[in-house]
Amino acid sequence: MASARNVTAGFFPLDDELGLLKGELTPRLQEGLVRLSTHIPSFAKAAKEFAFFTQVALDRTTAARLSEAAGATAVALQTAEAERILRTHPPAPEGAEQLLFSVDGAMVPLVGGVWAEARTLVVGEPVVATNAEESQVVQTRALSYFSRLADSSSFGELATSEIHRRGIETAKRVGVVVDGAEWCQTFIELHAPEATRILDFAHAASYIDAIGQTLGAEGELLSEQERSSLCHELKKSGPSSVVERLRTIVAQAGAPGQTSTQLAYLEKREAQMDYPHFVAEQWPIGSGMVESANKLVVEERLKGAGMHWAEQNVNPMLALRNAICSDRWEEVWRQIEDEQRRVERARRRQRQRQRRVSATWQAAERSAAEAKERLQGTRHESGERASVGEAAERPVAEKGRPADNHPWRKPWSLRRQREIALSV
Repeated sequence: MASARNVTAGFFPLDDELGLLKGELTPRLQEGLVRLSTHIPSFAKAAKEFAFFTQVALDRTTAARLSEAAGATAVALQTAEAERILRTHPPAPEGAEQLLFSVDGAMVPLVGGVWAEARTLVVGEPVVATNAEESQVVQTRALSYFSRLADSSSFGELATSEIHRRGIETAKRVGVVVDGAEWCQTFIELHAPEATRILDFAHAASYIDAIGQTLGAEGELLSEQERSSLCHELKKSGPSSVVERLRTIVAQAGAPGQTSTQLAYLEKREAQMDYPHFVAEQWPIGSGMVESANKLVVEERLKGAGMHWAEQNVNPMLALRNAICSDRWEEVWRQIEDEQRRVERARRRQRQRQRRVSATWQAAERSAAEAKERLQGTRHESGERASVGEAAERPVAEKGRPADNHPWRKPWSLRRQREIALSV
């Protein structure tokens, strides 16, 4: 009775036609699970909601594993795209007539009690709108986000894909609102050195407050009312008179080194504080859009109570959050699915090649074994025939002594063998 062949995992050809992904869930269910896990700040809660809507029960580890795998695919694709752009310098798509971008960082808790900075780029289109008080204000719309846990140099290179996609290079007017950190200036130099640079007004005002609150011989250098007046003057009239007054106050008070450093900070960025001109050019003067991005994109999902992320899982989740918050989920998920299918097809082809090679070796081994068995059978038959003739010549004992043809009576010395041969 023939034994059954061993059964191993395989992939039915129809699965390719249906576009199925690796795993037990259909592509639509996988997308739904990952999307819930991206929205809800808990893999366990996402799995629970998924089971409620689909009647498919699964563990939080499945939600985490599939989400992290999808996010890692998005990270790999976006990294490859940034590398391609930096290597080949393709023409940028046509951007909006006026674009604004900003960069900033937010801290993320990692495993082991460590905190690391996740940097975010936000790009949008400034437009003039009317607020509730019937006043015209500049708002930024069509926002898109790019976030990574990376050092400032790596982040600048990785963000190339989003800068290129939004058409920063081809926009007629580009503005940047930042808080003045040196890495932000380096980012601007890399991607838009000719952009209009604007120091976030609230950030500039905080330096005026810090200088005014310095204690001199007669108390604070500036009263709260004087500090507020200077900030109002900075917004409405520009930085020249404000910086000059601060310079005079600091010099007369003989303020300590920290105050001089704060004054030098404002002096270095005087051109970035021309707020009346920026407002007239319809630029926003605050970095609220990137501060909101830190909360919306990063902190809302990655900074919940008790959360501690493995470092390798932060960027995958950030990539998914970027897709959700930029209203680009369908586009990004399609890219993720296509890449996962491509990888799975390549994996299956590799396994098929390995199985074919293994089958070839097994067939060769079976053929060799069969040939060996046939050869051994032939030798066995020949041995049986030879044994009949040998029995007649087999030496026998005569009266308890070896016969003349017994091996014991054969000469063992080569010299003696030659002597016997020559005497015959």
